[in-house]
Parts: sequence; C-alpha cells; structure tokens
Amino acid sequence: MSTPLPLEQLQSVRGGPLYVKLRKMIEDAVASGRLKHGDALPAERDIAEAADISRVTVRKAIDELVEEGLLVRRRGSGTFVVKPVPRMQQPLSQLTSFTEDMRRRGMVAGSRWLSRGLFYPTAEETMMLGLVGGARVARIDRLRTANDMPIALERTSLPDDLLPDPDKIEDSLYLCLLDAGIRPVRANQRISAVLLKDEETKLLGVPPGSAALSVQRIAYLETGRVMEMSRALYRSDAYDLVAELGIGSPMKPQD
Repeated sequence: MSTPLPLEQLQSVRGGPLYVKLRKMIEDAVASGRLKHGDALPAERDIAEAADISRVTVRKAIDELVEEGLLVRRRGSGTFVVKPVPRMQQPLSQLTSFTEDMRRRGMVAGSRWLSRGLFYPTAEETMMLGLVGGARVARIDRLRTANDMPIALERTSLPDDLLPDPDKIEDSLYLCLLDAGIRPVRANQRISAVLLKDEETKLLGVPPGSAALSVQRIAYLETGRVMEMSRALYRSDAYDLVAELGIGSPMKPQD
C-alpha cells in the first residue's frame, strides 16, 4: 500500500540537497492529494529516522514550507498541511442567507445535516425567541459547504410556529420561510474570534487548535418579533467579514 510520503526513497531521488528533495516530496504529496488540508505530518524525528537524514535537514525543509504557508505548526499538536483555500468576503451591511452568498460568487452552497427537529427550548432560546407555554423550538445544526468545501458550522433556532416542520428545508432556510411568507427585515450580529473544539476542527477539516469567526445573529420580522437566533463558526482561513463605514460630519468647535 502506498504512503503519502515514501521517505525510504528520499536518498535515491535525484535533484539537489536532501532538504530540497524532502521539501519537494511534501509539496508533491499535497499537490497530488495524498496529503490533504488538515492532515498531520509525521514527527520530525520520525521523518529523519525513516529517510535516514538529520533532524536539522528535516527542520530546514519544514521551516521553508511553513514560511510559504503550506504547513503550519501547532504547539503541542504537531505540523499540519494548510493547503490554501479561496478566501471569501461577506459584507456585514447586507442581510443575506449563506445560499445567496455562495450563489453571488458562482459557487454551489450545500449542507450536511448534523441534526434538526423540534425540541424543548433552552432557557436562552425561551428568552430570546419570546416563547411561552408549551411552545417548542425548531433547531437545525448543519455543516455549510461551498463547492463541497466545508466553510461553516451553523446552529439556528426558531419558534416552532414559524417552522413547524424543519425537515421541509432543502438547502436554504430563508427560501423555505419565504415560501410561507416569512422573511426577516433586520438583524443584529455579534462577531468574535474563538478557538475551535476538536470535534469542530474535524468537521471543518482544519488543524487542531485552529481559530474561527463566531457570528451570532438575532433576526427580526417586520412586526419586531424575533424570527431566529443563530450562531455560525466560519473558517478564518477562508472567510473575511467586511464592514463599510461612513464618515460622520466633522465636529463643530464649541463656543
């Protein structure tokens, strides 16, 4: 069975110093897909032993690939492949769905459902959504993709009278709601930087310890009622959130 890095063959490869040959072997493994984004490299000592070279040689090859952005070192975790992914910008001045965002970019939005259904609400959901009595909450958890590339983890909660059957959603929640005559007119968003948990990094295909952009949204109907509360974790290596700011009038001097 073939391995991503045939290190035992390094000595017989032609083409310059050993560190250059090791560097090219790693680059070729990434380019061919044998090493994918988020995959871990063997420990430097294991590479040195398998290839019969010094750890200084291994370190030099890896240092150059880290400097170029093809690899990243995570303290306490190891060295990982970070094959570049297309960066996307999302204006914060527009209230749009993920599906609409991807369509504007000529990309195909997709979802991998993690869970969805009607549930008893948490205390936070009861308060934020204004639920009363025995009302339940429609909750959907999904991995959002663009051209099959994982982009974000998203959890959305809505009152059950607005979404009585979460299984009706295909790709776009907002299109599903629009079919029922429901659409948000404004939203408040809170953005922060967070470190992903191990399970989240696996779903998004990023190295352990990676950071993400956390976007918490509260969307409102025209009546002022809260339509949804959501939290999305966007890959920070693929997504930029952009805000356009106006310049206020200059202050007048005080008399």
